[in-house]
Order: sequence, then structure tokens, then C-alpha cells
Amino acid sequence: MTNGQIVLLGGLWLDASAWDDVVADLTRQGRRTIAVTLPGQGDGNATATLDDQVNAVLAVVDAAAGESIVVGHSGSCTLAWLVADARPERVGKVVMIGGFPQADGDLYADFFPAVDGAMAFPGWEPFEGADAADLDEAARQRFSDAAIPVPEGVSKAVVHLSDERRYGVPVVMVCPEYTPAQAREWIDAGELPELAKAKQVDLVDIDSGHWPMLTKPAELAHILAAV
Repeated sequence: MTNGQIVLLGGLWLDASAWDDVVADLTRQGRRTIAVTLPGQGDGNATATLDDQVNAVLAVVDAAAGESIVVGHSGSCTLAWLVADARPERVGKVVMIGGFPQADGDLYADFFPAVDGAMAFPGWEPFEGADAADLDEAARQRFSDAAIPVPEGVSKAVVHLSDERRYGVPVVMVCPEYTPAQAREWIDAGELPELAKAKQVDLVDIDSGHWPMLTKPAELAHILAAV
């Protein structure tokens, strides 16, 4: 277990403010917590690349006195894993919320079409059901209004992983819109190859949709403090 700083990485279309309630709760618990403004997702840089995002997180990890707990949400689970690959000796644990790491050679997050160099939020239709069940209409409107198109240099980037020491970094999967049992089945079936090779993967349930930092921030903060 590590008690190092907690580094929070928002998923697609989110800036660092998505973590405000979680950061406040963790700070009250005495945990040093940093929500990273990812290049292209909150700094106005429409031409940011995935390498820019990795380097921004590495700067935070490298500046820490000790190990960091790197927390990725959704698409940024791959970003967290890339950081563990680059700094396996500096990352004490990776927490993946509602997502899984892409494998070497995969595209980072090419989930929706990019138009004019960016992948915009596609609306709620792709997320109907368990993903967005706990977001009311007002919350959905706030999300849509604030959603930041993800630069194509991020979404269509090729993932490069090179240091197998990453498999020794403990992983905690926080399971929101699916159950820990389902996640274990996917790992055991080889559907999540990076996690199938990880030496330690713990599964934690949270009763929420895909964005627990928005709908269950206190519960999520409790989980993060415990890991």
C-alpha cells in the first residue's frame, strides 16, 4: 500500500474541474491530491497530442517526494497505464475507474468520429442505460455544455508500451456501471490483455453510472483514500 499523492486524470471531454468534489473530500481527509489539467482538455490547446498528456502527468509524478497513486477515469485508464509504463518505480498503484487500458499498438480512444481535428461529445444516445442512469436532465445538460472536444492527436494516437515492469504495479479497478464479477470474467477470458498480465488486480464496486466523480464523489473519495 502507498500513501503517496493521488493524481487524478479525467476521461474524455472532461477537464480537471470534474474532480472538484472528490479533491475537496480527499483534502479534508488529509490526502495530497492533484487533478491534472490534461493538454487539450482544459488548457485550450486544440492540437495537443497523447504524448503531451503523458508528459503533463509525468511532470506531476516526477515532482512528488515519493510514490504516486495514479487514477484514470474511462479513456484515461490507458493514460494512467502509460504513466505506469514510463515510471514503474514512481507509481505505487494505478486506479482505473470505469475503463481499461488499451494494449500496445492500439488506438488510444478512437471511439467516435473526429471532425475538424477533434472528437466532440457525441450526445447521450451512446450512453443510455447503466452509463448515464444516475444523471438527471439538468446534470446531463451541464455535462454537455462543458464537454471539451478531444484533440485528434489524442484520440487517434497509437499506444506505445515498452516496460514490462508495469505489470508489477498494483491495479485497482473501480467498477461503476458493471460489476466486479463481470470485470473478472473479462480479465479471465483474455478480453483485457494488459490486466490479464498484471500481477495484482483488485476489484472494487461502486453503485453509480459511468461518472461517479460527478454523481457519487464522497463514495469515490472514500474508495480512493482506502486504496
